Amino acid sequence: MPSLHLNGITKRFTQHTALHDLSLTVQDGEIFTLLGPSGCGKSTTLWSIAGLHQPDAGSITLGDRVVFDHGRVNLEPEHRNCGVVFQSYAIWPHMSVAENVGYPLKLRKTPKAQRDRRVQEVLELVELGRHAGRYPHELSGGQQQRVALARALAHPPDMLLLDEPFSNLDAKLRDRSRQWLKTLQTQVAVTTVFVTHDQDEALSVSDRIAVMDRGRVRQVGTPTEIYDHPADLFVADFVGTANILPGEVVQADGTHALVRVEGLGEPLKVPHSDKRLGPVRISIRPESIAIHRAGRDLSANPGTLTAKVDNQAYLGDHYRYTVRIGGTPVIVTTTRPAATGELTVSLPPEDIRVFHEEAHPTEENHHASVH
Repeated sequence: MPSLHLNGITKRFTQHTALHDLSLTVQDGEIFTLLGPSGCGKSTTLWSIAGLHQPDAGSITLGDRVVFDHGRVNLEPEHRNCGVVFQSYAIWPHMSVAENVGYPLKLRKTPKAQRDRRVQEVLELVELGRHAGRYPHELSGGQQQRVALARALAHPPDMLLLDEPFSNLDAKLRDRSRQWLKTLQTQVAVTTVFVTHDQDEALSVSDRIAVMDRGRVRQVGTPTEIYDHPADLFVADFVGTANILPGEVVQADGTHALVRVEGLGEPLKVPHSDKRLGPVRISIRPESIAIHRAGRDLSANPGTLTAKVDNQAYLGDHYRYTVRIGGTPVIVTTTRPAATGELTVSLPPEDIRVFHEEAHPTEENHHASVH
């Protein structure tokens, strides 16, 4: 299966720029996820790949084929050979499962015997072989979603494009569908671009993730890289749960920084590659904060304090406590119940990320730069 290259893609809608000079590479055979909040440009990116949107600048290459090059090439969607699954599934209610799945082959005038064999083959692949004669209203939401996926795979696509395909399913079915999709994608080895705003979904199914915000890519990396080493404050705050606290870098050598945090005693020596001093934001995951037993000698633990518990909750597989460090509410999670009233906690320096405030270009400045 071919790889995908997007180079300098810009897309404008009247006065709004949905994509700003976006460049991405999707490797052959991987599940690559576009993750971000509503309106960040992830679906616009997907539809540009599919040929349903025409960008205002840039180029798109699929394998060794240029499918879009502004002002020169713009292949029609049917000639890009992408299998697309929409959020609404878009399966035809008057057609049986087999007829829905076989329709792309019928359009291509595939002989009936060959078409029937391929339909049965992909229905077995999505575990719907026994439902070929049923109609969409006789299927569950999860089964309808698999019909749409089977139809996208019927004429073997060069690339599979999935636009939030699980968003209409309930939580348990969504979780099962993610696992099933990951297994299926491994079997068929088709390069897949997956759009979602659900962080758990992105972390669980992806080989790599592009985190998007306001038409730009903030970070590309594996799920582990995105979660454990966010590139900026937006990624840290958007992916998973992060405690964000104000701090000040008082000393830095390009490897470590001494960061003073309100509510803590001595400055913390944390890994940091920047030499700038001054105000920063630090982030730490709730599960990274250590809870200590009362009476234990904690003189060797930097970043330790005893704090009043503002509220607590039992969530089945873990307990969640909210305490305050300085004036900032901080969430702490643990798999075992802790003492009520007060908690003694410490912030391990190696799990702290430091972010300097970054200026973002305004819409007007961006327009000035691209014209």
